[in-house]
Amino acid sequence: MALLCCVVVLLSAAAPSDAKKRKFKKRECLDCHEEFVDEYLSMSYVHPGIEDRKCEGCHLRHGIVGKLILKEEGNQLCSECHTLEDLKLDAPGVHTALKEGTCSSCHNPHASNSPHLLSSEGNAVCFECHEEQDFSRAVVHEVLNQEGCAECHLAHASPERHLLTRAPTALCVSCHESGDRSFQEAHAEYPVERSACTVCHSPHSSEQPTLLRASAHAPMAEADCEACHNAPGDTDAFATTAEDGELCSDCHDSADLTTGGMTHEPFEDGACLDCHDPHSSDQATLLLEPGSQLCFSCHDDTSTNAAVAHDPLASEDGCLSCHSPHATSHPNLLEAAQGELCFSCHEDVKEQAQQFAELHDPFEEQTCSECHNPHGSNIPGILRNRPDVVCYACHAELENEFLQPFTHTPVQRGDCTACHHGHGSAEGSLLKAVGSALCSECHEELLREDPRARVHDPFEDGECLTCHAPHASPHEGMLAEDQASLCMECHDGLGEELSAAKSRHAPVADGECTSCHNPHKAPIDALLLVGSPDLCLTCHEAVKQKLETERQHDPAAEDCLNCHRAHSASQRALIDQPLQALCGDCHDANEDSFRRSHLSIEANAMDCTGCHAPHASKDPRFFKQQMHSPFVRGDCGECHVVGQE
Repeated sequence: MALLCCVVVLLSAAAPSDAKKRKFKKRECLDCHEEFVDEYLSMSYVHPGIEDRKCEGCHLRHGIVGKLILKEEGNQLCSECHTLEDLKLDAPGVHTALKEGTCSSCHNPHASNSPHLLSSEGNAVCFECHEEQDFSRAVVHEVLNQEGCAECHLAHASPERHLLTRAPTALCVSCHESGDRSFQEAHAEYPVERSACTVCHSPHSSEQPTLLRASAHAPMAEADCEACHNAPGDTDAFATTAEDGELCSDCHDSADLTTGGMTHEPFEDGACLDCHDPHSSDQATLLLEPGSQLCFSCHDDTSTNAAVAHDPLASEDGCLSCHSPHATSHPNLLEAAQGELCFSCHEDVKEQAQQFAELHDPFEEQTCSECHNPHGSNIPGILRNRPDVVCYACHAELENEFLQPFTHTPVQRGDCTACHHGHGSAEGSLLKAVGSALCSECHEELLREDPRARVHDPFEDGECLTCHAPHASPHEGMLAEDQASLCMECHDGLGEELSAAKSRHAPVADGECTSCHNPHKAPIDALLLVGSPDLCLTCHEAVKQKLETERQHDPAAEDCLNCHRAHSASQRALIDQPLQALCGDCHDANEDSFRRSHLSIEANAMDCTGCHAPHASKDPRFFKQQMHSPFVRGDCGECHVVGQE
């Protein structure tokens, strides 16, 4: 205690009451981020916060996990200084990069050598999202090369479509004087300043002169507008001289386009403009939309959520890979008969079919779409549905037949194609293979050859269907019949033996052969699961317990079949001969010792198991546990008259 007091006194003396408080020297961000200084502060345009060394205007000094040490996330941080009103973000059109992305998609938040802190020079920043090839064709709009995208488009938002700086036509005529004689002659004197220039011209670049779109209607390209429209001086100059279909048929002979009885509905109705632009288009043949997108404006896009797409649908030709756009003699506007059309790509399938001995009916009849969805599917092989659903559409009677307590796993999974070919096969029932060759696809381990094993004949011969049903069964193990009936078809001698027997082994009588035998292969004779007596003792537990705890009868401990038959017997308890004769195989009834111990009673007159336990006993002479008192005393004469019946 005295020592503790001394320590307290010393410590008190060592700590002066006027000790200075410990302080941390404040360091600025750039004291550590030296590489930042080298990279950014020498650039032409520096963010004011960086220029003024006010990093904490945007960043938290110590940071918060999940916020990347920014005070706010994304655009919300920028909007603290650059308000939505300043950027006019309440306009109908907002730049996608700003609406769905972040300001840093286009701007460097720290510094840049480009005005407005843009991450790249001029048009290059736009080309980070917009494909440059669309803006660099053979003929490029002069203003795009000289002034850049910003001459026609606003960066953040606009009341006009495509972020234009003003209404489209007004924007064009701000450079292209509509009053110029050359302008009027180029447009055949039509008042095009009242129309949209982009009807005929690409605003960015084109492979055609005067920025005409890739596909141009001949009268328009030749400035022969009067071929379709009223005269330029007419009060309604842009009105057409006839309705769509009627007008188009002046040049396009509908008879040339009608090749059969099946006609596309817009074509039949004369609604050519449902699919075609009358002036120009970036798509071939003046189509309104690229590829299949035009078709999907009326027809559901079945390929969108399809895990397995049909390749032609994703190609440049899209729907037109298989369908005619106007008319055809084949159903569903197909360009050719279904089989002919499919085989034009799937030649290998057609060649393979020539080797088949048996063809699937839809395949032989070339009605491929009975099983396949030509537009795409979520099932391998672009099947219309799960294989079993497709198959049951024709094989309806099998659906109920296969509803059994025990079903083959492929059937349960609905995978008919696990065993059957969809088109054809060299084997019957369109099987991929026969017997064990087919079964080994799944049951390889079971079918692996074992030189030590005894093998069941049907199993060895690969004849699985001798015993098993291929699809479903009411019997366990997918057996073709109940075990008793099935096994007796081959083991008919055993059946005759059973009918004449006095005693029958319970598993045999109950038709449970596999309780003792392996139906495929086993390392033991007779395909037994294990040898005797272990096999027998799996059911006869009381005998097993006696053999483990009492003195064993040698024949019982060695092999049950020393005394019993396996399936049936003409004697009770499956013993293979009359009891006295059976016991006499080991015990000589004529020996003096036997006669003395049995009071000279004739062996044939005795029931050995009346006194002795046949399997095991605690008594050295295998007497039963419960014995009659006179018998224990050896006084049989008390009850029996020896020598008389």
